[in-house]
Amino acid sequence: MSDRPNLVFAFADQLRTQSCGYAGDRYDGGTYANNPEPYTPNIDRLAEQSADVREAVAVNPICCPYRASLVTGKYPSSTGMVINELRAMPDPDALGHVLGEHGYRTSYLGKWHMYGKDHSPSQQFIPPGPHRQGFDQEWKAYNFNHEYYDGFYYEDTFDRIDLFGYQPHAFTDQALTALRRGAEGDAPFALFLSYGPPHDPWTWDNVPDPFAHLFRDAEFPDPPNYADGHARYWHPEWDEQWWLDNWKPHRHRKRQVYAAQTASLDWEIGRLMHAMRRLGLEEDTIFVFTSDHGEMFGSQGRIAKKIFYEEAARVPFLVRWPGTVEPRVTDACLNTPDIAPTLLRLMDLPVPDSMEGQDLSPIVRGRDGERPDAAFMQGMGHTFQWHDGDEWRAARDGQHVYATMLDGDEYLFDHRRDPYQLNNLADDPEYRDVRDRLRNWMRGKMDELNDSFRPTTWYRDQWVEDRVILRSATRELEPRFRPEHLDDA
Repeated sequence: MSDRPNLVFAFADQLRTQSCGYAGDRYDGGTYANNPEPYTPNIDRLAEQSADVREAVAVNPICCPYRASLVTGKYPSSTGMVINELRAMPDPDALGHVLGEHGYRTSYLGKWHMYGKDHSPSQQFIPPGPHRQGFDQEWKAYNFNHEYYDGFYYEDTFDRIDLFGYQPHAFTDQALTALRRGAEGDAPFALFLSYGPPHDPWTWDNVPDPFAHLFRDAEFPDPPNYADGHARYWHPEWDEQWWLDNWKPHRHRKRQVYAAQTASLDWEIGRLMHAMRRLGLEEDTIFVFTSDHGEMFGSQGRIAKKIFYEEAARVPFLVRWPGTVEPRVTDACLNTPDIAPTLLRLMDLPVPDSMEGQDLSPIVRGRDGERPDAAFMQGMGHTFQWHDGDEWRAARDGQHVYATMLDGDEYLFDHRRDPYQLNNLADDPEYRDVRDRLRNWMRGKMDELNDSFRPTTWYRDQWVEDRVILRSATRELEPRFRPEHLDDA
């Protein structure tokens, strides 16, 4: 066994912190209404054994921007991944490259979502080479799929390998094989396992029956911040009438299936924990569990994600390393770009100068260390279409979140005393100092990153061609990576 720690990094898709049982009593002034209680016994047990970074957020609460920031340690304004279904720029300093260069056997299993320009079969294969961002050894991945009983992956050729049964379970099987191989080998390993649940579709045929029965008859009352709204920010035709006709009547069933999918995910996390213990890997392995973003489910009159509200932006972040990481809750403001440098320093590996996140490894270890003043979040606009109108920037510290829309509307919430963010304090004289402090800090961060805060279509016109990212606020695509059909672009 190597004298360097192994890494198992398991992350969910669309799991919000408040849907995990361990986080139900997080707030000073009240609690989220967990009706019914989440069924996450394994994740809850993991939380008891981990540094629980309770204020972790997604830098941009949608899939692709999060994932690009995760593997590069950069902000979306620097990766250029401003919305979904774009092809990322290869990054020579990405996390996978650093791990590989220092002797780690890397494995990436599951959803990638940083290569395909759409969800068609032709876009599911990520070829070997620079677009895998350094994950050059074991690769069993696909670009996008959430039909969990129609699972598949690709390795190094464009030959689809079908999975049988429930896709997340099958990928855990693959992970257990990687763990057994790692336990028998001499080199350290880094396993990244990207799960699909609890991402929609939220239909009963998309979750195993043993978990469906837990919530099939459960009642999910609307939270206090529920409001009838619309989803034009997702699709121009999804207006108020669409909400009333197509979303509102099905919201309880969607919440039921989401809870059932979360319970099924919890089972897979339990399988990983059991395998690490049985194989004698616990003491030598950093185990991280997190998610790329949350889900609104009608809170604030919104569905889906891509907004600064708690339900969409706050994610679980648990780090277990027995004997090295002290189990406890910390309120450090960990943001997605901080993950790569924090992991690298935990593993005693160098952090590339190009990474923009902050190393929070001392905080994770339970030691004194520099804490971020806040987390800077960037909402670049639509989820996957080039539509203007929902762009924002935000700064979130341990108690408040300040946000401004591109049209000038401002928001300030005290998320400790007002967990449902019902009271906008942006114009409250008593909170003027808080607003100005976070506003000025956010503007300083924007200047530091060369973030000019533009409409979504500006990024399309300036940074992207045929859904391939050519440049960002800080980078240019190297000519050798430029697709031939874009030579004249």
